[in-house]
Amino acid sequence: MNAVHMRPRAPAKLSLPAGATRQMSGRFVVKAAKVADGPKVAIVGVTGAVGQEFLRVLKARDFPYSDMKMLASARSAGRTYEFDGNTYTVEELTESSFDGVDIALFSAGGSISKKFAPIASDAGCTVVDNSSAFRMTEGVPLVIPEVNPDAMSGMKYGQGGIIANPNCSTIIALMAVTPLHREAGVKRMVVSTYQAASGAGQAAMEELELQTREALEGKPVTQNIFPFQYAFNLFSHNSPVTDTLYNEEEMKMVKETAKIWNNNDVKITATCIRVPIMRAHAESINLEFDKDLSAERALEVLAAFPGVSVINNPEENIFPTPLVASNQDDVYVGRVRRDISRDDSKGLDLFVCGDQIKKGAALNAVQVAELLL
Repeated sequence: MNAVHMRPRAPAKLSLPAGATRQMSGRFVVKAAKVADGPKVAIVGVTGAVGQEFLRVLKARDFPYSDMKMLASARSAGRTYEFDGNTYTVEELTESSFDGVDIALFSAGGSISKKFAPIASDAGCTVVDNSSAFRMTEGVPLVIPEVNPDAMSGMKYGQGGIIANPNCSTIIALMAVTPLHREAGVKRMVVSTYQAASGAGQAAMEELELQTREALEGKPVTQNIFPFQYAFNLFSHNSPVTDTLYNEEEMKMVKETAKIWNNNDVKITATCIRVPIMRAHAESINLEFDKDLSAERALEVLAAFPGVSVINNPEENIFPTPLVASNQDDVYVGRVRRDISRDDSKGLDLFVCGDQIKKGAALNAVQVAELLL
């Protein structure tokens, strides 16, 4: 456990997204795998942070498609984006938008999904929805492809249906915890999250950047997104507090984990915090197991799990950070150690980082769409 364990990965592309080049206009030009017999794909909410990431991930994974449709609100209709050598004009989302569409990737908010996802499904379009609208709906699969692909077994594109993308915090946590659960059986999970601005959308990312400049210049900070100063601060997650006194984000982790694992016996408690980081979440996780599990064995299990990279070097104090995880596909795990508050070997602590826009949203959705092919 004294070395850095890390899967080889491509260097971080900090100046431009993967697969993109910048034109003089500042727009991104993305190329992907256009094929005559591929599905027709629609992006709902294409102008947002996740919508734009959909395009980059489709390119990076050479997702096959025959045509592309870009949809957004009436306010955004008329914008143009270049994708795979063609210029697409953003169309207003309407009830007829899904005629002839095979797969729709939604990231436009829960109210939009509740209205339009069933319409798309009825038109024969298979929907992968990034909102919370259908996550806990009975009969709607809630899928992390590395964790529970069987939940959507038999579904194919062009046959209708809705598949829900889990919450970003749930995805990042379960990518790390699921292999350990399979190894030793998780009885209880205690999670503290440190969540990036990207989870609140592009406007929150822009406001964090603006506030940081304003604060450093000694100016009053602009507060349009959150009721608190965000720069150089942190606060309880901005989702509403429920009757349990847990906020909705915390309860999503509890309820979604039970559905994804098909297990209501695991006890889960979460505290979710918004921190001034741009796009990668971090999570501190304490686990209690049914069986003994050493830190050394846990590291072996984690390193073998697809989509997980281990960074664990206690001698040099090198562990995952949100910056390392930003713009990367994998979820990074480290600080794996025995829980010394216990007298047995049935407890571990770990620290996890993952890109909220990629694996926490767009990448997971595209991986789900790949299972439809």
